[in-house]
Amino acid sequence: MKKLQQITSLTIANKRHSTLGCLAFGLVLMALSGCAVLPDKPVRPAVYDFGPGQSAAFASASAATLPALALADIDAPAALDGTAMLYRLAYADVQQLRPYAQARWSMAPAQLVRQRLRDQLSQTRVVLGVGDGAVAATLRLELEEFTHVFEAPDRSAGLVRLRATLVQNAGGRERAVAQRRFSVQRPAPSADAAGGVRALTAATDAAIGEVAQWLQPLMPPAR
Repeated sequence: MKKLQQITSLTIANKRHSTLGCLAFGLVLMALSGCAVLPDKPVRPAVYDFGPGQSAAFASASAATLPALALADIDAPAALDGTAMLYRLAYADVQQLRPYAQARWSMAPAQLVRQRLRDQLSQTRVVLGVGDGAVAATLRLELEEFTHVFEAPDRSAGLVRLRATLVQNAGGRERAVAQRRFSVQRPAPSADAAGGVRALTAATDAAIGEVAQWLQPLMPPAR
């Protein structure tokens, strides 16, 4: 009888150990499966700017006589206040602005354009900020459009639209001298954010070149 009780006790103990072992094994499997379904680390969006640009050339003797210019901060609509990289689907809904999920600018587009414009104009004249010194004229710009526009799923371009106003400073007051709108687009080499960056960089440089040419007869070299 005692021997039967001992056998029964050993059987119950073995069952308990087996049950605990199964539970432990099950917990390990649950932990491993839980690790397998954990979400991946969030992907950081790619950050873009216009690149280093062209190296500044030495100013010529005539360029050194160009009048100094004050360059104001560029105004932009609320949609361009942040660093989102925007595109439009002209073939679907051209009025809707859409941001790229995994790409953004290093700073607001208006700041990028102003930096590029200042670097370009500084090759031929002194360019100051508003209030940094006494200058005869101020250039004010509005960035009206700065988007990657898709005419078709495989065909797109970078579109830049600017409105430039040149004002004279006299007696603490400003008087508008001339105003002009510039609209430039350049084809994108690929239908993605990287292609849009290259297209918008080329369009910006072309628009800046047109602004510089427009300024030349308005602010001729001093004699």
